[in-house]
Amino acid sequence: MNVLVAGGTGFIGTNLCTELVERGHEVTALSRDPSGADLPPGVDRAMGDASAYDSIVDVVDGHDAVVNLVSLSPLYQPPEGTSHRDVHLEGTKNLVRACEEHGVDRFVQMSGLDADPDGATEFLRAKGEAESVVTDSDLEWTIFRPSVVFGDGGEFVEFAKKVTTPYVTGLPGGGKTRFQPIWVGDLVPMLADALEEDDHVGETYEIAGPQIVTLADVTELAYEADGESVTIVPIPMELTKLGLAAVDSIPFVPFGPDQARSLEVDNTVAENDIAAFGVDRDDLLPIRAYLGLETSGARPSHSNN
Repeated sequence: MNVLVAGGTGFIGTNLCTELVERGHEVTALSRDPSGADLPPGVDRAMGDASAYDSIVDVVDGHDAVVNLVSLSPLYQPPEGTSHRDVHLEGTKNLVRACEEHGVDRFVQMSGLDADPDGATEFLRAKGEAESVVTDSDLEWTIFRPSVVFGDGGEFVEFAKKVTTPYVTGLPGGGKTRFQPIWVGDLVPMLADALEEDDHVGETYEIAGPQIVTLADVTELAYEADGESVTIVPIPMELTKLGLAAVDSIPFVPFGPDQARSLEVDNTVAENDIAAFGVDRDDLLPIRAYLGLETSGARPSHSNN
């Protein structure tokens, strides 16, 4: 299969490109600047911006399938001059349109838990509208809604450290927001399976890891992995929102009110759809094991360093 991975030079994208090459597929990684990406041998590179149709329409031509991993982080404010709607909604519209124009059948869309046009944050609203674009298309589509994804090159653990300090630190609401993080090495085989197996066409999957942890838990684990300790001091959510609203217009401040609202929405699944891929909860790597803080029967320990 000839697969185009849009956003193929990102964290999940580079891992997926590696997985697909190892399975014998022809793979092209599409991004705005693919030149310096750490991609495995055999992966072609293509330059294009999903939010600009003319830059990607010819790249899509000739492929059997497209995976849309183009995304902005929900943890940080979008870079100046762009928005979640530009990237997630308009980018999806353009990729779907190009696929339909060139007869590309299979399309895998990366969404997010709680994606909804009426969602609590700009990220969730744009992702929800993008899902409708995909499901209303003529493509053979599969949608993934993962919880937060962690692994080497990911931002989740680093985010917890970036917004805190060792020893004593404050967290909005005491860091009680719940996550069900999944290791990238567990997620990408499911993405690849969705391309290869017809049973996944027309399905939307909510995918998560084996354990539920709070932001406070992840913060403590991150510092423990570095040999340090931390005590969490709760900061009232309303105070957090007021403070972030005051700095929202300052371009070098990476957080804003929308990011504060995201910390009021748990990132967990009611039912984990990993079974659709023949995966059991015990097969998944817990974040503690990834950080080297416990052994796992499923995987050897990993380090985020």
